[in-house]
Amino acid sequence: MRVTITTLALATILFACKKENLTTQSVDALSATNAVSSFQPTVAVLNNQLNYPWEILWGPDNYIWFTEREGHVNRMNPATGEVTPVATIADVATTTNYNGLMGMVLHPQFETNPYVYVVYNYLAPSDTMFEKVVRFMYDGKTLVSPTILVDSIIGKKNGNYIHNGARLVISPDMKLFISTADANHRYLLPQNRNSLNGKILRVNLDGSIPADNPFGNAVWATGMRNPQGLVYASNGKMYSSMHGQTTDDEIDIIERKGNYGWPYIEGYINQDSIREVRFANNYKTIEPIYAWTPTIAPSGMDYYDKDSIAEWKNSLLVAVLKDEKLLQLKLNASGTAVESETAFLQHQYGRLRDVAIAPNGDVYVCTDNGNNADMIIRISK
Repeated sequence: MRVTITTLALATILFACKKENLTTQSVDALSATNAVSSFQPTVAVLNNQLNYPWEILWGPDNYIWFTEREGHVNRMNPATGEVTPVATIADVATTTNYNGLMGMVLHPQFETNPYVYVVYNYLAPSDTMFEKVVRFMYDGKTLVSPTILVDSIIGKKNGNYIHNGARLVISPDMKLFISTADANHRYLLPQNRNSLNGKILRVNLDGSIPADNPFGNAVWATGMRNPQGLVYASNGKMYSSMHGQTTDDEIDIIERKGNYGWPYIEGYINQDSIREVRFANNYKTIEPIYAWTPTIAPSGMDYYDKDSIAEWKNSLLVAVLKDEKLLQLKLNASGTAVESETAFLQHQYGRLRDVAIAPNGDVYVCTDNGNNADMIIRISK
């Protein structure tokens, strides 16, 4: 059934109140354990003069590519930590810690298709901010030939500059996935299938709409609050990390036509709430595979499938902002549940924003502390 504003208005009346007698499953209720690892990683700081890096990834040129929120795209030599600027995107707007230049992904066939995809905020008239996905071409030195693929994602409208989280992922079948947040319009946007906010979007690499998208537009999945991490794992599943409000930060498996509940369900479905059960049944809500209460602010993440750090194989590695740590979430064999959680680097480097994995199995993490003192850190065996 197509969701309309009228339907949402009714739902707002039914669900606007905070959950009463909130019952959330703890991580232990999911049969996961808080593990203590005997593995002691070797840690090296490659560079400590960055400013709010948001995305880091391993490029086909064997350099670390990364964005900084103020609009910079850079490459870093992983052997020396030397940074080579690639481009500064002129119309990036960053007003708070919640917006600016965010996600980036490179075309999987970069040698023959040197495309760089980025997502960022820009200002519009009347104190409004939007978000767009732009494809650039890398000419060997800088970014040229910008092409807008997706536009008019709300960043701010009659509210605050918050909830703009955006990651980009290209799947093996050459589709571009985009995570978008609710721009703090929880009752208007995440459940509205005609809105691009509070969603996982899916488009072709030229920005056109795939014929098998479920709603005839770019929307792939609905009901997201502020998804800060997105990874398409080699096990064939796509995982997202999402910030909860005051409870229930989540790890979700993203599915076609999936509804993840926000704002009417946070975390797991409260089986004692008639309202939540009814909503879940009507909209086929998908529960997270893992959740945290109190919240920890999970951000960027990657899937570890290398042999060099055997203890981390078949795990999600999650950068955590508020609790200032790197989490290893060990998955079960099917990748559908978390068996254990292990923390590394806790309170050693401040807020951690994103994770990247090199082909040799080394792990790279960037911080999110500002003051031109942010770092990219290498973790190895």
